[in-house]
This record gives sequence, C-alpha cells and structure tokens, in this order.
Amino acid sequence: MNDFPRGLTRRDFLKLSGLSLMGLLLPGRPLSFFFDPSTSLRTSPEAGAPSQTILQGRIATSYLWAYNAPSNTGKRVKMYWRDLIVNIVDTAFDTDTTAYNRVWYELEDGSFLYSGWVQPVYTLLNDPFIGPYPKDGLLGEVSVPFTDAHEFADPASKVTNRMYYATTHWILSSILGADGLVWYRLLEDKFKSYYFVPAKHVRLIPASEIAPLSPDVPNTDKRIEVHLTDQIVLAYEAGRVVFAARAASGAVLRSGTYTTPTGSFVTYHKRPSRHMAAGDITASGFDLPGVPWVLYITDSGMSIHGTYWHNDFGHPRSHGCINLSPSASKWLYRWSLPSVKFEEQYAFDRTKATTVNIVK
Repeated sequence: MNDFPRGLTRRDFLKLSGLSLMGLLLPGRPLSFFFDPSTSLRTSPEAGAPSQTILQGRIATSYLWAYNAPSNTGKRVKMYWRDLIVNIVDTAFDTDTTAYNRVWYELEDGSFLYSGWVQPVYTLLNDPFIGPYPKDGLLGEVSVPFTDAHEFADPASKVTNRMYYATTHWILSSILGADGLVWYRLLEDKFKSYYFVPAKHVRLIPASEIAPLSPDVPNTDKRIEVHLTDQIVLAYEAGRVVFAARAASGAVLRSGTYTTPTGSFVTYHKRPSRHMAAGDITASGFDLPGVPWVLYITDSGMSIHGTYWHNDFGHPRSHGCINLSPSASKWLYRWSLPSVKFEEQYAFDRTKATTVNIVK
C-alpha cells in the first residue's frame, strides 16, 4: 500500500480502505458525509429518499447466490437473478480482513448477499410535473429500482431501454399516455432521439440539490487525487482532505486491458447525465444510458462518474474511467469547476477547471 494521503490519519485511512466507512472526522473539518449504501445502513438516505423508506437491493449481475453467513465460505441457500428486488435489513462484514470489500447485505430471511453485485435502491413514486419546461428541459432521476423506457407513451409500445435507479435524464415535456397516465418525454443524448417513461418513476431534481459546494473556496485551493493502488478518491481544500470515497478504476477485462492513466488532468467538461456506449456488449462492451454526474478529464472520454451497474468499489473493474457511487460522484460534480448551470446540459471550460492528479 502507498503511504497514506496527507490530511488523513493512518487509522482513518485504513478504516476507509478496509471497511469503506465514511464520515471520518478530520482535525478542523469533517470529511464530507453523504449516503453510501455500500457501507452501512446507519446513515442518512440520499436526497429524495425519506428515512422511513425501506432500503432495497437490485441484483446487478446475471445471477447471485445468497449464503447463510456473510462469506463465500458459507452455505448457499438461494439464487437470485438480474433485476430481482430484495429488502435489505442490515449489513454485515466478512471475517476475511484481506478482502477489499467486506460488506454483505442481510435479507429478511436471514441470508446474506455480497454487496458488490447489489445496487442499493428505493421505490419512490412521484407526482407528475406538467410544465412549463425550459428550452433544454429539466433534470430528473429515476427513483424506482428500474423502469422501462418505451418508444411511445404507451406501455404496449416497444421497450427501448431499461432505466435504473439513480440514473439521470433530461425531461423535455410531459404527455398523457395511452394508459391515461402522465409520461415524460426524455432526451436520448447520444443519438439525439427520444423515449418515454411513466412520470411517477422519475424525480425532478431541484436547483438547490445540485448547487455548487464550497463556492467561496478558490479553485486554486481545490484538487482531486485518485490513488489507483488503494482505489480511493480524495478531494482537498487548501491541503486538507474534505472528501473521500472508494473507487473502481481501469481493469483487465475479457476484451483487453483498460488502464486508467496516471498524470495531471482537469475537469474541463462536465455533464449531469450521459449515455455511454462502446463496443460489443457481449464481449466487454457497454451500453449505459443515464450515467450520472460525469466529470470528463481527457478528450478520449476518460471521466469520473457515478455507477449503477455494480456496487463493488475498492477494486479495478472499469473500461478506464473512475467509477464512484452516484452519491460520491454527485458531490464531486457539485464541488469541482466549471459549475454546470441549472437547466443547462453541460459545461465546457478549460480555463476554470479543477485539477485531478492520478497516481499509482
């Protein structure tokens, strides 16, 4: 392991690395505290999720075994398939202290699922927004485990995509669907087309929720550090750590080796939502609509962004980008420059961008 980053005590750094705990207190200022469901249920819900709502889990891989103990050495008791939804009642830690992710989720029947392939979700239904809409639309976030996007505002029409919890999308208008309910017309930002989802499944994000963080701190005093060996992202203000989160960077996949480059970069291009797609999805390609809170740092598309297709942070597993939980990437999105104005779909400015140092 590398020397622990400046601003963190060794004890705090080891806790963050080994247990993925957040909310560690630092001298003079608390580490930024946000909901990271991969760590513990004893935290506050994400924006839009009332505290009494049951935390659920969506299976994010083709299949996943539940065990009678929080360990792969336990006895298999039940198999779950992709997109099945379970209720999570507690968290537990694997006794293997060498594991990069020791977090397991306890289910209602007393069995345990490995957290890395379970997306923490809620089921939150919303009152539809009718309008008026600004020219570029309003930003919305899927607030149910998943919803199917259709070619038309009709549940009988062709399904074009499945949209998952915490993905973000631009809502362009409201329309009365064939089922008599309100649907939203969403922008397909990669191919410049449109699709429709039930309005009750998407939460409008208010301006206050994505307002800039620490706007009084000069950009010259802000920097982001990505530590690849430790798979941790840190944010500094005037040399003091104010944020920490576990990450998943470039990995060796079936189709090749995808490395995250080291060096100094800047967050010159930011988007609150982006459809990312490349390659053949049957051979380590990907097609990911609504990737949230994207901070591009290279012209080739390398970025720091939110992740909904896995929950396994602390180990390389990406195509080169730096995967964070949606909550963590949202914090960095708000804190870094350039700021994206509310109701605008992106910001691009190399002269007002926050430095990102990626080290081994």
